[in-house]
Amino acid sequence: MIDSGQEEEKTTIYRAKFHWAVLLGPILVVILGGLALKTQGYHVMVLIAFGLGWGLFSYMSLSKSELRLTRKRVFINPGLPWKRSYDIPLDKIAVVDFYQPSLGSILDFGKIIIIHDRNVRSVVRFVSSPGEVVREMQKQIIALESTPTKP
Repeated sequence: MIDSGQEEEKTTIYRAKFHWAVLLGPILVVILGGLALKTQGYHVMVLIAFGLGWGLFSYMSLSKSELRLTRKRVFINPGLPWKRSYDIPLDKIAVVDFYQPSLGSILDFGKIIIIHDRNVRSVVRFVSSPGEVVREMQKQIIALESTPTKP
């Protein structure tokens, strides 16, 4: 039997999406390879094949990536090549912030920086609407701190 505290802890409050901008690099490589095909001949097919492979890998990673926020934890699964995922209790988070480069401001993506557990730094890249994600995390941290603990 699951008590209401455990059930409440597993309830997803917010789910962040990862941004399609992770596909911009592979798309650019394929386009450049396609443009160079007439002048460079079939040697550039290696570049196009690399771009297509990179794009397929990036797409699979994008579809497997996940960032979920519950009342007490943040779950981060950064995608395919990294087997590790993060399970960070909100009460262990010291700092949460985000960074958006110029292109990220235009397309609304960026990276989230979480400092927790004695200066351990976790960085999650290509998150859609990182400002909104950070605001939701900060709301939950404040709500958790204001909740009285049971003796």
